[in-house]
Amino acid sequence: MISLLIYRLLLLLLCPLLLVFLLVRSKNNKAYRQRLLERLGLFPNPYKQGGIVVHAASVGEVIALKSFIDKLLLNYPNLPITITSFTPTGSAQIVKLFGDRVQHGYLPLDLFPCTALFLQRLKPEMMIFMETELWPNLIAQCAQKNITLLLINGRLSQKSLKSYQKISPLIEPCLNRFNKILTQSQENLSHFLLLGAQADRCINSGNLKFDITVNEQVINKKAELAKLLVTDDSQSRRKIWLIASTHDGDEKIALAAFKDLLTQYPQLLLVLVPRHPERFQQVANLCLEQGFSLAKRSENTVISDEQVWLLDSLGELMAAFDLCDIVTIGGSFSEVGGHNPLEPALFNKPVIVGYNMSNFNEIMQQLRQENAIIELSADEPSTQLVNEVSTLLQQPILQKMLGESALKVVLANQGASEKTLAQVIKLLPKIPIDIDTINTDTTPNSVGDNA
Repeated sequence: MISLLIYRLLLLLLCPLLLVFLLVRSKNNKAYRQRLLERLGLFPNPYKQGGIVVHAASVGEVIALKSFIDKLLLNYPNLPITITSFTPTGSAQIVKLFGDRVQHGYLPLDLFPCTALFLQRLKPEMMIFMETELWPNLIAQCAQKNITLLLINGRLSQKSLKSYQKISPLIEPCLNRFNKILTQSQENLSHFLLLGAQADRCINSGNLKFDITVNEQVINKKAELAKLLVTDDSQSRRKIWLIASTHDGDEKIALAAFKDLLTQYPQLLLVLVPRHPERFQQVANLCLEQGFSLAKRSENTVISDEQVWLLDSLGELMAAFDLCDIVTIGGSFSEVGGHNPLEPALFNKPVIVGYNMSNFNEIMQQLRQENAIIELSADEPSTQLVNEVSTLLQQPILQKMLGESALKVVLANQGASEKTLAQVIKLLPKIPIDIDTINTDTTPNSVGDNA
């Protein structure tokens, strides 16, 4: 109890700094200074009370939730479903995927007055958190109000486990306020137990990120992007190497490799997709400074002889996967820990990752078992990229084998959404469901994505 009180006090004292942080972030992305009242607990009107609130911090979590949310909407047609996010890109993704089928706003800062106001406005029957989203104050308030708590797709890396163990007097009670904790894998379940979660609360339900398919929106986006790729009928189509969800430092590695590759493959097109919109201009400047010809998606430029195509846009990464030949995952060349390799795998694409994919340990283990991924070491990553990309360009059969193996892993591990829905139904026995829809919708998640 003392630990929670200290946590609340610290956050109240830090509140001005948290707001300043949002304003600083807004320097390159004005969306961070908009809708600030939502950050303080004033959920936007109009809103309905008494439903289920699902929190997905950012874009990746929103996409992973797609299949599960669709099942909630199908099984609880008369219950308001609210999805909250914490980033502007996550917010945009919610609007894009669900429109007015759900209520949406930012989850407030984890400050007692803000979270109390948020709960007072929505009065939810259930709060669902995802992966490692632990908000001690909000979770404690939900428990006090007898709001059912569910953690889904639970993920706790070895690094996060060590960090949380330093504040276990705060985190352990937080975990044991959840009615159920559904984890991505047995390894993650073990980590939650080591952190102090009670065994009878924890279930390994599988990873929601596997429950993906291609929707009509992605197909339409692919057609839109394809119109910008000029092909000369007298020549073969340009090969495309895509670097997905890049962070600071990734582009330098990729561009160094690309410069070497151009000597052997002068028609190779490099597609860069930065993870965060505020870095779009920085990446564009870097490409130009290094002497590459550049086309920007935001300018709707038709690609002719340009060497680099910058996807400075939102909602087009999945479609771009389908157009490329080889994919490299950004965030895997640093301490970021990588991004989801299953998305390009869905399109039968060979995937190359750097030395750090710690955010996806179990997924990587399954991909390794099927020989469905190329991993690099930390030693001279640019040189390794040159070698691996060159090998794949020269061996289309190897490209196909890697892509097919990766897709096999995706399809073999789907089903977590159904297991998660089953727990919701079990935890909310008094809320009626649409009997006709139970187990009739087994369609995996139709995905759309951001940069």
